[in-house]
Amino acid sequence: MMSQFDKRAENWDKGDIRVNGAKVIADAIENKFVLSDNMVLMDFGVGTGLLGFEIAKKVQKVYGVDTSKGMLDKLEEKNTPEVSIEAIHQDIVENPLDMKFHGLISSMTLHHVEDLTKFFQTVKENLHEGGFLAIADLESEDGTFHSDNTGVYHFGFEKDALCKIVENCGFKNVSFENINTINKPHRDFGVFLLSAEA
Repeated sequence: MMSQFDKRAENWDKGDIRVNGAKVIADAIENKFVLSDNMVLMDFGVGTGLLGFEIAKKVQKVYGVDTSKGMLDKLEEKNTPEVSIEAIHQDIVENPLDMKFHGLISSMTLHHVEDLTKFFQTVKENLHEGGFLAIADLESEDGTFHSDNTGVYHFGFEKDALCKIVENCGFKNVSFENINTINKPHRDFGVFLLSAEA
């Protein structure tokens, strides 16, 4: 999966759907949680930082975690003295970070995570007490969202099943709400925001 994303990194920011979708997700996160300039957040599956840079303007610091070196190289090219993301090239499910964050944000990455329980247990350890989760991804779909399903472990997510996993990992105030629709020629795909507190 890493090499697949490395190859796609160069043109990743050229898609309107992706760029506009990240702005919608950022707005939904800001509507759900109060962001402040003393917060340190993790952007899981940061990619080139489409979501992370939107949020970084509102908080003290964003650490961007990704397994694709190519994506992180593109992200670092976009850093400026005013707004930057610190890149971490690591599979944090297999090799967890020894850091604490006030929140974890993520855009369209969860369907690439094979073991969801292990993921949510791991990131709960990375959150301060009362820290938040804000994860956007696809609602349940038929497998046609991606033209190539290499590295895709879930064809979207069903609300009750996903919320149950998150609750079982110790999160509170779990919610799942539709925030966007991605229109593709053959069908529409719903995008949700999963939010919870550690």
